Amino acid sequence: MTPLFSVRDLRKTYGGRIGCTDVSFDLYPGEVMGIVGESGSGKSTLLNCLAGHLAPDAGQVMYDTRHNGMVDTLRMAEPERRMLGRTDWAFVHQNARDGLRMSVSAGGNVGERLMAVGARHYGQIRAAATDWLERVEIDAGRIDDRPSAFSGGMQQRLQIARNLVTGPRLVFMDEPTGGLDVSVQARLLDLLRGLVRDMGLSAIIVTHDLAVVRLLADRLMVMKGGHVVESGLTDQVLDDPQHGYTQLLVSSVLQA
Repeated sequence: MTPLFSVRDLRKTYGGRIGCTDVSFDLYPGEVMGIVGESGSGKSTLLNCLAGHLAPDAGQVMYDTRHNGMVDTLRMAEPERRMLGRTDWAFVHQNARDGLRMSVSAGGNVGERLMAVGARHYGQIRAAATDWLERVEIDAGRIDDRPSAFSGGMQQRLQIARNLVTGPRLVFMDEPTGGLDVSVQARLLDLLRGLVRDMGLSAIIVTHDLAVVRLLADRLMVMKGGHVVESGLTDQVLDDPQHGYTQLLVSSVLQA
């Protein structure tokens, strides 16, 4: 099977400090990869390099495009990369406000992404927005409310609807449950797990929460100091960690 996403020897430094280095992996259609590590481990730097938000110093980020096969996204023209980010790719921010237009209605937030890929029929756009609000468990009667009137959990669900309305194949998630109450986290995780399964999504999820990757990720990479120190099937890595740092991460959760 051809990987959907293939990364080779990715490196990003800030002056003398390593952001991430020598990162290589393949992600297959319908697979979810988790990236874990403490603050400063390089996981967010890596995610932003993969998603095209940061320019790495070296490496390849190959994506199996719908029409041209495997393409190095780092060498794409900017308009091409921007279109990819509106169609086949999506990015869910930790802070939903970073991924929403707070001055635009809930329906407008979802419809805006459809309009960015050419949709123009108002009735169809509003119907798609209504459908997606319901899919992420937001009352369709609130379609004209602004996100500022929503709770943090609802804002995050709205951001997910905005991202998934165009049917992307690859979703990047940066601490998607961070900062939410435990009960809200559980509901959001259950929603994400269902959407990933139902849509056959591939995803790369950065988190410090091992419970999140246990629930969502098929495979796991553990980062420390910009390096991937351990990787493998999620249950295998968490149940039988080989690297000392991974053992420390797992034991700290068990003791909490």
